[in-house]
Amino acid sequence: MMTNVLEKNGQKLTPIIICVAESTHYIVGMVDSLNNLTSVNQSKEVTVTSSLIEAKNYLRSYHIFTALLEFQSAYDEMCGLSAPEPCRQMVTF
Repeated sequence: MMTNVLEKNGQKLTPIIICVAESTHYIVGMVDSLNNLTSVNQSKEVTVTSSLIEAKNYLRSYHIFTALLEFQSAYDEMCGLSAPEPCRQMVTF
């Protein structure tokens, strides 16, 4: 399986698409081993897209063909439960 783990300043970065429940946007960026989110390109801002297809196409434009897909939900926190571990899956496109 092809992976797209990149290095920047000695940190390993993995492409990620974050999907938030009940939201109409997807956050696209890179995540390091400490879970810090950064941009795919040299800008300081992550990218926000309006669909999963658009998020995948954005990564493809940087020759990235695999990414973590993370699903987030605020419902547990709204009910007073502790935040669960993120639900993540590596996807190839």
